[in-house]
Amino acid sequence: MSDYVKYQHVEKLGNTEVDGILIGDVYVFPKIDGTNGHAWYDEDSVINASKCTNLEANGMRYGSRNRELTEGSDNAGFRGSMVQDESLTRLCQAVAPAHVFGEWLVPHSLKSYRDDAWRKFYVFDIVEKNSDGIAMHMHYDDLAEVCRSCDVEFIAPLRILHNPGIENIQKAIGENTFLLKDGEGVGEGVVLKNYSFINGYGRQTWAKVVTAEFKDKHRKEMGAPKSSCTALAEEKITEEYCTGALIDKVHAKICIENDGWSSKFIPRLLQTVMYDLVREHSWDYVKKFRYPVVNYKTLNQFVVMKIKQHKPELF
Repeated sequence: MSDYVKYQHVEKLGNTEVDGILIGDVYVFPKIDGTNGHAWYDEDSVINASKCTNLEANGMRYGSRNRELTEGSDNAGFRGSMVQDESLTRLCQAVAPAHVFGEWLVPHSLKSYRDDAWRKFYVFDIVEKNSDGIAMHMHYDDLAEVCRSCDVEFIAPLRILHNPGIENIQKAIGENTFLLKDGEGVGEGVVLKNYSFINGYGRQTWAKVVTAEFKDKHRKEMGAPKSSCTALAEEKITEEYCTGALIDKVHAKICIENDGWSSKFIPRLLQTVMYDLVREHSWDYVKKFRYPVVNYKTLNQFVVMKIKQHKPELF
């Protein structure tokens, strides 16, 4: 039986896990702000056709970023919609035992997508484990060909860059209007894929640049300098890594999973933002601030303060 495969964590550009990813041909893809969808064909789970009442009985299985979806336990309606999608079924059967990953576009942080773009599945990766159990991603050229043959939507690159610098990435971010209404600015960010890149830990890993965080970072760098001689390490970490984009992302995910917001979710918001900051950025701030001594109770206080400043309407 084909087991559930969890999609990789996409690392922020600059993290050690993606050191070297900009050397060679880099495919720059628009990052869509929806929720992760996942589908695969499991031949061993096929039910006797004579007893089937819907397309799901043909061996199709579905997942979100972290779990398999079942009847009564969906993710923003993704499974319920996809069991009726014959094109996705054909794709999953064609690439089996590989797993198909994409973005199920439902309202999240970014609300400016075209009306006809919503509630569609946009494939961004097809993944299969090699003989060593390492997840390997189908090259874009092959992905595009098989998706076209099965009439499945997929995400095309904005640019293909050879040995890009940060100024090239910045230009691509400014060109990202994929699926957006005219005049509504640019998308959430970009994902950088180098199909020849294997990181120092033996993994094929992608990098991302989030638009809001990129702008915040460079606005700070170009703005008037401020003395940091009295700033606590915990304060500097919060200012650098507890971004508005991170807070919005966590808030939107809670809203999606619970069909709306309630004040009872405030503790979850506070805890999850703190968790994500430490999980995703601890090595970053260890390097940036040269092994600082961090009081995590104090850090949490700064994080809570930052969340309240960014989203005062929730408190």
